[in-house]
Amino acid sequence: QVQFVESGGGLVQPGGSLRLSCAASGSIFSIYAMGWYRQAPGKQRELVARITSDGSTNYADSVKGRFTISRDNAKKMVYLQMNSLKPEDTAVYYCNKVTFRDSWGQGTQVTVSS
Repeated sequence: QVQFVESGGGLVQPGGSLRLSCAASGSIFSIYAMGWYRQAPGKQRELVARITSDGSTNYADSVKGRFTISRDNAKKMVYLQMNSLKPEDTAVYYCNKVTFRDSWGQGTQVTVSS
């Protein structure tokens, strides 16, 4: 029932920043833990950031200290602020529930390159 639309990706130079947005539908969005995932060509999809319904967060070691996940339950939005971007951050980024995931959206492409 819940659908997700990701936006905010693009081409950025190493060391730059991007802010990704995820718009969610559904009447009980606020009770779910949400996550940002990414998938690079030839690699498995991985969870990079997670936020619970009460705002507790955790991050993959590869992005810790550089990425910040946040949410606005009233607007049914989840955000990912990405700073100090590296070429290895290049991937398609998706949002979804961490448990009992719904269908994946189309994602948003992030490319970090000189």
